[in-house]
Amino acid sequence: MDVAIVGAGIVGLTTARAIASRRPDLRIALLEKEATVARHQTGSNSGVIHSGIYYKPGSLKAQLTVRGKAELEQFCADHGVPYERCGKVIVATRPEELPQLDMLAKRAADNGVPAERIGVERLRELEPHAAGLGALHVTSTGIVDYPVLCDWLADELEAADHEIRLHTAVTGIAEEDGQVVVATEGDYVTAKVLINCAGLHSDRMANLTPSSRTDIRIMPFRGEYYSLVPARRNLVNNLIYPVPDSRFPFLGVHFTRMVKGGVEAGPNAVPALAREGYRWGDIDRRDLAEILTARSSHILARNYWRTGLGEIHRSLSKRAFVTALQALVPDVRSEDLIRTGAGVRAQAIGPDGALLDDFAFAETARQIHVVNAPSPAATASFAIGRVIADKALERLG
Repeated sequence: MDVAIVGAGIVGLTTARAIASRRPDLRIALLEKEATVARHQTGSNSGVIHSGIYYKPGSLKAQLTVRGKAELEQFCADHGVPYERCGKVIVATRPEELPQLDMLAKRAADNGVPAERIGVERLRELEPHAAGLGALHVTSTGIVDYPVLCDWLADELEAADHEIRLHTAVTGIAEEDGQVVVATEGDYVTAKVLINCAGLHSDRMANLTPSSRTDIRIMPFRGEYYSLVPARRNLVNNLIYPVPDSRFPFLGVHFTRMVKGGVEAGPNAVPALAREGYRWGDIDRRDLAEILTARSSHILARNYWRTGLGEIHRSLSKRAFVTALQALVPDVRSEDLIRTGAGVRAQAIGPDGALLDDFAFAETARQIHVVNAPSPAATASFAIGRVIADKALERLG
């Protein structure tokens, strides 16, 4: 095998596609422990195609989100994948949020993202039920069905004779004699280059070999969702977001119209008790022990305990969740909302307890590990895939 990719989420799939499009002679195998592609972060996110407005100018997130969004939309248009560029409003609900709204407008301009600062009258035209003192109208934001998109990517790769090996969990990695030997449950795969796109387990994959060890650790945050009952979907036309807290890489609970119909509300950001902890009852002893004993977790908790308690409160209390949503849409009521699913975000945390705010990689002579690729990685995936493909092809010569 020329290239082995661990993880068949959207970043793994677009990376394989980018390599295959430039070197169709190479043999590529994607190793996925689940029964389907896009099982975790890709399949459980809000389905938003982000514009690139939030990210620090010059950062990988800013560059790759804007470029990747255009490529993703083109792929959808070419393959008939349902998507829509519907736009969103970022709403300031308190006077102290207005300067932050102005900062976002400037950042949008710096990142080349179309956005218009609007007043209350225009906000009410776009979202009649939204409350706010002002807003930013971001016309390029869209919605898509990411699992359907990943099915198309997988079909395209398999049609070109590349392999997607499901039910294939990686248990060991060794770099030796100019190649990488990947141990799976009951088998081995030998490749010239290994690419780790394992998302929630990406740090553990990197730490399987001494040469690629990283002090970056994945901290799982669960994002829980409610859905508006059909009779109340008229409260939201498209996407309604709050002004985010600039200290965190999370955007706050918001309303999102889905490309298949319906309106979702959420997500929050609750520390999960397992890397695949989609409910409070999902507890993994190893994951929990790591969270409780890691020094970086203690620093994070000490710095942001008030925010963390607020998120936990909103998770345990529907009333508190609804109160947060009512800041954006006062007419929404508890009986309008039905609890639906949840996703888990693979958020990297540094040894100093800081939440990493940009995409990050760990690399060796034969290995490329994507150790931080949370939202907006799905939007940016086609561009991220090309960056990783450049790294892989340089190693292959």
